[in-house]
Amino acid sequence: MIRKWKIVIPELTGTEKRRAYVYLPTMYRSEPQRRFPVLYMFDGHNLFLDSDATYGKSWGLADYLDFTDTPLIVAAVECNHHPDNGRLSEYSPYDCASPVWGEFKGRGDVTMRWFARKFKPLIDRRFRTIPDREHTFIGGSSMGGLMSLYAVAKYNHVYSRAAALSPSVWVQPEKLRRMIRTVPIAPETMVYMDYGSRELDNHPDMRRHLRLTEDALLDRDVHLTSRIIPGGEHSEASWEKQLPFVIPALLYGVDK
Repeated sequence: MIRKWKIVIPELTGTEKRRAYVYLPTMYRSEPQRRFPVLYMFDGHNLFLDSDATYGKSWGLADYLDFTDTPLIVAAVECNHHPDNGRLSEYSPYDCASPVWGEFKGRGDVTMRWFARKFKPLIDRRFRTIPDREHTFIGGSSMGGLMSLYAVAKYNHVYSRAAALSPSVWVQPEKLRRMIRTVPIAPETMVYMDYGSRELDNHPDMRRHLRLTEDALLDRDVHLTSRIIPGGEHSEASWEKQLPFVIPALLYGVDK
């Protein structure tokens, strides 16, 4: 079951409305006393419905979770669609100058403060969540994957696990790794990360950036699952194919 409504993020776009989404698991109605872990995600418009997806193809996430009867709530908000790099700005923790995308100001920390201080409390009030850190996850792809890595480290007191698909670790990679190495990270933190073999050449030194990011996570004793996807591409269709790996990794060992 997918619920959709309009929401505003005053800290980022004032009174402009955007779509919020919540997926409720198959047993949500039939087990009214049960509470569920929550996976917070970026680019909510691309997750569930082809009709909402930017390129007409979603992850098919609700279909997968329904088919597998996964006891998980997913909460997400669509991205900033402004043509002046609105999405890149909101999903980047750092200022950046890209030869492809130009310069953009990183407002990723503003985004994460809103997720942690406004969106999560809203979801916890409206739905039967298990609100503690152990049962609160974060996930996304591309710039959303970068934000997921940033969130599980910088906001480790909120999120215990993260899924980062095709993460844009080319954005200020040294700053990202420095942050991972220096912020407090609790034991049992888990990260799933993958990258498609066909997208490795999209940015210079991507293999090296991925390897160094993995090293930074492992140096902090993070439980890491990392994969290079044979034939994997930078697309919702490719990310959909990884769901049988992503979701079990996020929920591995979790008391549900």
